[in-house]
Amino acid sequence: MKLLLLGDEAIALAAIHSGISGVYAYPGTPSTEITEYIQNRQKADPESARIFCRWCTNEKTAMEAALGMSYMGKRAMVCMKHVGMNVAADAFVNSAMTGANGGLVVVAADDPSMHSSQNEQDSRFYGKFAMIPVFEPSSQQEAYDMVRDAFDFSEKNRIPVLLRITTRMAHSRAEVETRSDILAQKSLSYPENPRQWVLLPANSKVRNEQLIKDQEAFEEGALNDHRNRFIPGEDKSLAIVTCGIAYNYLMENFPGGAPCGVLKISRYPVPRKLVKTMEAEGINRVIVMEEGQPMVEELIKGMISSDIQVDGRLTGVLPRTGELTPDSVRAAVRLVPHETFPKDDIVVPRPPALCQGCGHRDMYAALNEVAAEYENSRVFSDIGCYTLGALPPFRAIHTCVDMGASITMAKGAADAGQFPSFAVIGDSTFTHSGITGLLDCVNSNANVVIIISDNLTTGMTGGQDSAGTGKLESICAGVGVDPAHIRVVVPLAKNMEEIKNTIREEVEYNGVSVVIPRRECIQTFKRHSREKKK
Repeated sequence: MKLLLLGDEAIALAAIHSGISGVYAYPGTPSTEITEYIQNRQKADPESARIFCRWCTNEKTAMEAALGMSYMGKRAMVCMKHVGMNVAADAFVNSAMTGANGGLVVVAADDPSMHSSQNEQDSRFYGKFAMIPVFEPSSQQEAYDMVRDAFDFSEKNRIPVLLRITTRMAHSRAEVETRSDILAQKSLSYPENPRQWVLLPANSKVRNEQLIKDQEAFEEGALNDHRNRFIPGEDKSLAIVTCGIAYNYLMENFPGGAPCGVLKISRYPVPRKLVKTMEAEGINRVIVMEEGQPMVEELIKGMISSDIQVDGRLTGVLPRTGELTPDSVRAAVRLVPHETFPKDDIVVPRPPALCQGCGHRDMYAALNEVAAEYENSRVFSDIGCYTLGALPPFRAIHTCVDMGASITMAKGAADAGQFPSFAVIGDSTFTHSGITGLLDCVNSNANVVIIISDNLTTGMTGGQDSAGTGKLESICAGVGVDPAHIRVVVPLAKNMEEIKNTIREEVEYNGVSVVIPRRECIQTFKRHSREKKK
C-alpha cells in the first residue's frame, strides 16, 4: 500500500508494523508527531491499542521505561528532540553498556536552523560517544524501511540503535510504500546474561570491552547496508559525500545523476572501506554535505590520504550553521543559481506571540507591574509558550536556558543577593525538570518567588497531556513548601489587582513562595469545546 506520510508518520507506522509494544516520549518539535500518530491510530485500530503509548514526564524517564520494556524482551521506541537527548543522556549512554534484549530504537529529531530550539546540536555525536549504531534516512521511504531494520539489528546485536532525523525530514511529506508483513508483538523473555544489566564496575568493565569489540561488527553492518553506497561518476577528480537528507538535496540539482562520484551515507559508524572506495577512484577533492555539525567531514579527513582536499561546513564551501537546502548544495557544486522572485514588500514579518486570550498574558501583565516596583528585579524564565514573554509587548523575562533552569537560576541569583528573584515556569516544564530545583530552594530556604504558570497542558507543542495536571499544589507541599505560601490565582484581567497583591505579598515573604496562575490554554479550550459539540 502507498501512503502520503510525514517523515514522523512514516517512522510511527513502521514501528507499529515492526511489532512494538511501547513508545515512550516527551513532546518536543520536531518529534512530537511520531507519538501523536500512534495515539490517533489507537482510536481506530484494536491491534495498535495494545501498544503502551502515553507521554512521559521527561526524556530520561522515557528512555529508562523503554529500556525496561526491552529488558522484558519486547520492542520499544523512544522519541525526543535533540535537546531531549541531553536529558536522556545518562540512561542512553549506559544503555550501550547494558545492551538491549527486545529491540530498542531511540529516535532523535534534530533541529538545524533552530526553528523551535535553543541550539543546533547534532545527535549523531551521541551515537558516536556512546558507541551505538546510528541510522539516518535520506527520504521518508528510507525512514519507514529503516525502522524495521533498526529493530532487527538491535535484537540481533543486543544493542540500542539511534535513528537520527532532522526537521525537514520529520515535517515533509512523501509517498511511502508500506509492508504487508506486519509483525506481532513479542512475548516476554529475559536477557540471556542478566549480569550485564547490573552496572557494577566488575560487570561494566567486561561490557565495555565487549562493546569496543562489537564496533567492528557495527561498521561491517553499515558497510553491507545497501543504503550506504558509492555511486561512480564520469568526473573522477571530485566526489561528494552526502549524509541523510543531503542526498535528496544533491539529487534535486542532478535529477539525471551527478557527474561525479557520490558516497551516500545513511548509517553509522562510517565504513572505512567505503570511504576508501573514493580514494581508489583517484579523486583529489571531496565535498561533504551533512546536516548539523561537520562530524563526517572531520572523520573522513582521518580516513583518506592527506593529499585529498576535504571541503564542507568547516571550509566554508557550505554554510557553517543552519539547514542545508537544495540552493546551498547547488552553490557548493558551483551551479548557476535558480531564478527566484524578489521578496514582496507587502508581506510584513510576523514574529510569534502569545495567543489572544492566553493566561500567560495576564500573568506577565501583573508580574511586570509588581517587578517594576523594585529596583533591578530579575525574572528567570524557562522553555515553553511563556518564553514569548521575552518579546514585545511584555519584555518580561531576563533568561531562558534549558528545561527547569528558571528555578535553579533564580535560586542561584538569590544566593548571590538578588532581590526580588522570580522564576517563571510552566506546569509541564515544572514536572519535567523543575521539581528538583524547587527541592534545592526548600532545603536552603531560598528567598525566591516561583510562578508556575499552569495552562493545564503542554501548550508549546500542541496541547499534549501535562504530567502535573491536578497535582501541582500537592507536589509543592510534598517537596516542603509551606502550604500558606502556595497561592493559586486565576489569570484574568478582572482579577489583576488580586494577582498583583498576591505576588507582592510573596515577594515580601522571606523564603520559598509558589504562585500558581491557573487557566486552561485557550487553544485546548477551543478544541475541547469543539469536541463537546460533536
